[in-house]
Amino acid sequence: MRSWWSRINHADGGDRFVDLATTVGSVSLPHPVLTASGTAGYGTELASYFDLSSIGAVVVKSLSADAWDGNPAPRLHPVEAGMLNSVGLQNPGVDAWLEHQLPPLLATGARVVASIWGLTLSAYERAARLLADAPAAVLAVEVNLSCPNLEGARHVFAHSQTATAEVIEATAVCGRPRWAKLSGDVPSVVEIAGAALAAGAETLTLVNTVRGLAIDPETRRPRLGAGSGGLSGAAIRPVAVRAVHECRQAFPDAGIVGVGGVSEGVHAVELLVAGADAVEVGTATFADPRAAMRVGDEVVAWCRSHDVARVVDLVGTVRAAGSPARTDTERHLHGGA
Repeated sequence: MRSWWSRINHADGGDRFVDLATTVGSVSLPHPVLTASGTAGYGTELASYFDLSSIGAVVVKSLSADAWDGNPAPRLHPVEAGMLNSVGLQNPGVDAWLEHQLPPLLATGARVVASIWGLTLSAYERAARLLADAPAAVLAVEVNLSCPNLEGARHVFAHSQTATAEVIEATAVCGRPRWAKLSGDVPSVVEIAGAALAAGAETLTLVNTVRGLAIDPETRRPRLGAGSGGLSGAAIRPVAVRAVHECRQAFPDAGIVGVGGVSEGVHAVELLVAGADAVEVGTATFADPRAAMRVGDEVVAWCRSHDVARVVDLVGTVRAAGSPARTDTERHLHGGA
């Protein structure tokens, strides 16, 4: 197993370690980098590339109470600064996942966060109830309220404070901490986040893909089989950073997971500084199956070069525009100007 502490070698010959441990709501994790739901299958697909126990957790593809076929092909389309996807939440259903996909994932030593979705309030409740007796290594349930590419869906739950609250309340039957995965495609993510937290979510996952459309000028048809899809990758990282920052300012005690366009360690650090307790790596995994592990290593390297001993010391340390480069306290701690 890879170490969760990383040695910092100093010019004077001394050494110390970077403590990677973090806490997301009530969930303690030894590492701040996770996989993002929907981008790494059910986890074991990545097991041949790196030790899954070496990152914080594997967030699995979103599950519904019953099996779901998803959207017609084509489902993926690369764009200049990311990717459009319209997979449509294809999955085998919670029971099948518990029986077939979860055991080999747990055998790798991975910590697991399940993700659930539904077309109706009762469907969310059923999916959550089926997870009530899952093994303890399933640490939390990420409630996907914000998938923008489900064919035939009339609305996204996370576009409504009332619908968000109702789903979070209904999923309490899972008996685990709930992470509300929200959309950046709203006038005020803080208002939706407040509704989710008031209803019982302890953590916010910010943000899901944002709705987009690509058209082939030759055929004049959408490039995805279902029409529009969810835009992910570098293009949405500023949206994620903004959402994380706004929600950390509004809810200083909430758990926050930042996701959107993380492909390098410095991108993860940016989200941590904005206020995230942990980050998820998603689209980057399509190009590099080791992306989550690599990003974690790059976070360590960044901390080493900036003399940061604990990842949690980065969380929420963003300063207002125009403020001094370092506060008096930081000058005292680190020395120099």
